[in-house]
Amino acid sequence: MPESVPQKRQAAVPFILITLLIDVLGFGIVIPVLPSIVGQFTANPQAQAYWYGILAAVYGIMQFFFAPLLGALSDQFGRRPVLLISLFGLAIDYLLFAFSNSLGFLFAARVIGGITAANFTVANAYIADITPPEKRAQSFGMLGAVFGLGFIFGPIIGGLLGDSDPRLPFFVAAGLSAVNWLYGFFILPESHKLENRSRFSWAKANPFSSLYALSSLKTVGGLVWVSALSNLAAFILQTTWILYTTYRFNWTPKDNGIALFWVGVVSAVVQGGLIRVLLPKLGERRAILIGLLVGALSYIGYGLAQQGWVMYVIIVVTFLSPLAGPASQAIISRAISEKEQGAALGALGSVNSLMGVIAPLIGTALFAQVSHLEKSDILVGAPFFLSAALALGSLVVAFMTLRKTPLPQPNLTKS
Repeated sequence: MPESVPQKRQAAVPFILITLLIDVLGFGIVIPVLPSIVGQFTANPQAQAYWYGILAAVYGIMQFFFAPLLGALSDQFGRRPVLLISLFGLAIDYLLFAFSNSLGFLFAARVIGGITAANFTVANAYIADITPPEKRAQSFGMLGAVFGLGFIFGPIIGGLLGDSDPRLPFFVAAGLSAVNWLYGFFILPESHKLENRSRFSWAKANPFSSLYALSSLKTVGGLVWVSALSNLAAFILQTTWILYTTYRFNWTPKDNGIALFWVGVVSAVVQGGLIRVLLPKLGERRAILIGLLVGALSYIGYGLAQQGWVMYVIIVVTFLSPLAGPASQAIISRAISEKEQGAALGALGSVNSLMGVIAPLIGTALFAQVSHLEKSDILVGAPFFLSAALALGSLVVAFMTLRKTPLPQPNLTKS
């Protein structure tokens, strides 16, 4: 029976990294062409921005409700079956987009996509299962590197494919998801030991109660708010990037694919390699503060850019911004029982998903308000200036949290 084959393998970081790489690659492929698909069913750029924001919000709402649910289910039944079901759902999501002929089809695809994309919280729990506490920052950094690799190759492939047919990237992404499901079914081992399983409960799967429990964690609750604010800033950037660059610089899907390629390169280099060198030297506290500050400066730079080449310069010179995420996530993970990693990290995923609901509604609406201005008008960068303000707010919260409280140490043992 094929199901028994993966069980004989010892769970290891490379297994889940390969799964996530294929997953993120499919996600990255569709990014450059998604706004153009929405534009096929809207009358003007303002309507395109609004509907694109609404679809992104629907995606985030589904993630918000299903991230803790999938995490709690994986605490009882294991990570592997939950990942397999979600990977299959992603293939369906991409196919719906490929065959869409109305906004209704796009809504259905975003609902399925939001539910299945919540599998990243299960992947985080998988990493926590197989990594000792003192190594988790580096392992979470490797997850960030996988995201970077997905964004190295995904958007540029999607941009090149989308230049000939904007629907072609969705067929390719669906194929990748199907391959990923096959890889998971035959190769991916289970990581969650039977003795660490905990029974499913709706209290843990409820995003509101799980968020309250997470934010109440002794010493690190403030870092949950840091994650919320910094992710809100990042999601505003992500949901308005293509709208912004297309309007201000007349970038095509291929141009955006190339730019996002370099974003992925920088992220992969930092989180996959430099983080191993920088974290021991800086420490997790300084890494969080430096990453948030550099991130805020990068948002300001993007909003002020008047030439497309400036965006590339900012991508490179602000390479330290990815440090904050893995460092704060490692601290939070060490404050959680080994039996509750899935539910708790699912709740943390819900924080990010909730920000994914709010960000497109704010960011795309704000961009729609300034899209009638001259391309050189400084206010065209308003969504990015808002991201900068949010990043600075997260920096203040992080400073207050890290300054006042003793944090769980890497050698902390959980019962």
